[in-house]
Amino acid sequence: MPMAGVITLLTDFGLKDVYVGVVKGTIATVNPSLVVIDLTHQIPPQNILAGRFALINAYPYFPQGTVHLAVVDPGVGSQRQGIAIQLQNGYLVGPDNGLFSGILDQYTACAAVRLSHSQYWRTATPSSTFHGRDIFASVAAHLACGARLQDLGEAIDPKHLVRLSPPNYEKTSTIIKGSIQYIDIFGNLITNIPSTAITSSHWTVMIKERVIPQGTTYSDVPVGETVAFMGSHGWLEIAVMSGNAQTQLQVSWGELVQLIY
Repeated sequence: MPMAGVITLLTDFGLKDVYVGVVKGTIATVNPSLVVIDLTHQIPPQNILAGRFALINAYPYFPQGTVHLAVVDPGVGSQRQGIAIQLQNGYLVGPDNGLFSGILDQYTACAAVRLSHSQYWRTATPSSTFHGRDIFASVAAHLACGARLQDLGEAIDPKHLVRLSPPNYEKTSTIIKGSIQYIDIFGNLITNIPSTAITSSHWTVMIKERVIPQGTTYSDVPVGETVAFMGSHGWLEIAVMSGNAQTQLQVSWGELVQLIY
């Protein structure tokens, strides 16, 4: 696979501290010519499912050979593995905690390794709390520069990688019950109900006893009103025109959502 010389970076580090900059510095130490693209650093702390969702929606939009480095890692320093995975169109580097399971549900893993070869780390004695700096960033940089996956560590069966899935939706002839799987910066509520599950052209949504009308985009309702539609990501979304649905509806991750025919 040709290498793109591109690394994407997704973390829950936020932007208040120096952590993101230090990870980028580690990458630049290996090769300052690599292109590093920030996906987001505002994943809610330790929210692996949110990171999983964000990666699903970003992965298809990068060139072949891109290395996707992701660190949402509440188990750092524990027995969880650090891994690198080769897909047909790119690579994944990070903790084996389910963070990559959404991509692995949609794309076949060609090979995977446990990151056990310390010559590709920043240091052979990594911090027990910052593998993003001491292991993952350096490995991702070497991989983007052309290092072979098998050189990075011991081969593992991709079938044994940790899988993590959001709660499934439930469907009957008159209703689909789902939940909120992601809340974006605008307060838009993204559910786990895919467009493919909706077979009727007429429906409404109910959340916390609030009935929300069907639409196709934000501006289908007046300012301050709620609307439900299929988002660009392919999931049922609830929004407020020029407002914040999370704040207005007072809901959080995992809240029950019902689509009624």
